[in-house]
Amino acid sequence: MHALSTSQASPGPSAGHRAARLRLQLAALLPGLALSGALAATGIALGHIGWLQDHGFSALTLAIVLGMLVGNTVYPLVPRLAAASGAGVNVSKQNLLRLGVVLYGLRLTVQDIGHVGIAGVAIDALVLGSTFALACFIGTRWLGLDRKTAMLIGAGSSICGAAAVMAAEPVVKARAEQVTVAVATVVVFGTLAIFLYPALFELNQHWALIPGGANGFGVYAGSTIHEVAQVVAAARSVGPDAANSAVIAKMVRVMMLAPFLVMLSAWLARDDKRHAHTSAATGQAPGKLAVPWFAFGFVAVVLFNSLQWLPASVVAVTTEIDTALLAMAMAALGLSTHIGAIRKAGAKPLLLALILFGWLIVGGALINRWVPALLG
Repeated sequence: MHALSTSQASPGPSAGHRAARLRLQLAALLPGLALSGALAATGIALGHIGWLQDHGFSALTLAIVLGMLVGNTVYPLVPRLAAASGAGVNVSKQNLLRLGVVLYGLRLTVQDIGHVGIAGVAIDALVLGSTFALACFIGTRWLGLDRKTAMLIGAGSSICGAAAVMAAEPVVKARAEQVTVAVATVVVFGTLAIFLYPALFELNQHWALIPGGANGFGVYAGSTIHEVAQVVAAARSVGPDAANSAVIAKMVRVMMLAPFLVMLSAWLARDDKRHAHTSAATGQAPGKLAVPWFAFGFVAVVLFNSLQWLPASVVAVTTEIDTALLAMAMAALGLSTHIGAIRKAGAKPLLLALILFGWLIVGGALINRWVPALLG
């Protein structure tokens, strides 16, 4: 009886130890989560300023800038802060990022595809595929960039800016400075697009290169400008019709993020298998497919949101929460980035992004002209 009572009582302390260990783990995460959250909240607040909105500076962009400012000033001066915040910052830029990408699906519905039709989907797919292929080829073969940086710049340019760069990071296993360099190129050329595209619309009024008037030009803008916020800012300068079609085209392009990540993961696994000695050197199993499960979560949320079962108010609140999660991930990335590493990258990443920007403008215009004509 005594032995039985002892064995029955033993789970109690074990459960208590587990609870204590969990509390310690949460306590270790709190400083980093709080710091990332504070920077994210500041970035979101700044993102509501009219001038910044008009110039396409989203909360995500501002959050990473704030993170870099703190990470390169306060962090080096206060080593205890970096040591205490490290665990929470890592959770923010990894776990919260994946959750943020999944919840990003609440901004999209399958019905969005119907609004742009087969031609709109084909345009987005061709722009995405051609831009990313150019990034990989030119970045590695001509400019001598490392493959990860070229891929991240290609992802940001071809899909949805900073969010695509962050989503691709776990798949390509990039370093913080590589991600930040790629995000910086999105900020530079996406911001330039805000001012350039209204002028391109006026030129198109005379040349009629892109058919469809304001609606057609909106699809062009949505299929070629980097960030969602930048698309909205540029298209609003053209007019409401252009803004509506631009946002829909951009949302369809964002929806391609999930299949893109899956195909990228499969391609990298195949490439690792082909170069088995490289995989062995990095300690990775050659040919192992790193499935981006969060991409499937993103698709599942899009499909669920398409059923329109959730009240609009719930979707709005959840979208705000999602923005906060992504902003925390961006802030954490900024905290982990050293300016010296970006400086070391040199001008080649910007040159690659400039070449891709030129392709998006010229090649994107040709795709937007010929695809609707070919599909009738």
